[in-house]
Amino acid sequence: MPTGPSPTSSPPIDPAILEQAADWLLLLQSGDATPADRQNLERWKNQGAMHQAAWQRAESVLDTFHQASHQAAGPAARRTLSRLENTDRRRAMKTLALLLLATPTAWVSYRYLPWYSWQADLYTHTGEQRTLDLADGTHLVMNTATAVDLDFSERERRLTLRAGEILLTTSKDPAPHARPLVVDTPQGRLRALGTRFAVRQLEGETLLSVFEGAVEISPIHADKVIVPAGQQRLFSGSRIRPSKPVADDALLWEKGMLLARDMPLRTWVEEIGRYRNGILRCDPEISDIRVSGAFPLNNTDASLDLLRKTLPVEISRVSPWWITLRKR
Repeated sequence: MPTGPSPTSSPPIDPAILEQAADWLLLLQSGDATPADRQNLERWKNQGAMHQAAWQRAESVLDTFHQASHQAAGPAARRTLSRLENTDRRRAMKTLALLLLATPTAWVSYRYLPWYSWQADLYTHTGEQRTLDLADGTHLVMNTATAVDLDFSERERRLTLRAGEILLTTSKDPAPHARPLVVDTPQGRLRALGTRFAVRQLEGETLLSVFEGAVEISPIHADKVIVPAGQQRLFSGSRIRPSKPVADDALLWEKGMLLARDMPLRTWVEEIGRYRNGILRCDPEISDIRVSGAFPLNNTDASLDLLRKTLPVEISRVSPWWITLRKR
């Protein structure tokens, strides 16, 4: 399959045409395309150079998607993918198509999450939260787009956070000589010391917030540090950043709310964007506008509407999957 020109070197393409290319890509991959659909696609491609460039990029996206499924996922994930309901597969392909057609960097940061989710023992979809009690009495809350593996052995109770964010509350009455509870991330290991704490996987770093007890951080290539209640630490594989107080509203996500206090709009967009499929972005000229207020995470359309009513911002929708905030 031809790969087409690199997205980084291609001239700008009308977002509406990219959206149409994403729809054609989704139709072809659904298995529902008819011979008439394929003829209509050829006519669409021949409408102009921009349509042809958009489809070349779409073919490149599809080729990358297939390569990632074989290289990053492995046979087990591909078997799982083949068992997905059509609606789930369509949703995944639609989101991937939009992200990939928008920017190559979006693909780099996003593409592993679906495969980790499909392989993980526990996972949540974008916008979903899940609460459950583990066999040892530990209470686990999983935030949006989170993937976790469980491995409870005679030696330890281990959770591996592949993506997303979790909140853990250990049992109030642990048995004597209980196996240690640990959380592994790509940057290191966290060991609970009778506690309640949250772990969020960021790009190249892990954020730990401790609410009760204490947690020991063991980065892959740095010395151990114990973090007490009321503190948070950001760490990579080779360093631990200075301690900061945990914000009072740090766990409002568990209640389905985002509390913004003089928050830059670009940060607000990043946080709300975690809870909706597709692309949510803002123009650079308004990225520093300050946002204050309480916004529902389980209804991001309502949050967008509230933002529009309180700030000089308008909402431009290419589709429900592609939204840009612009200056009004």
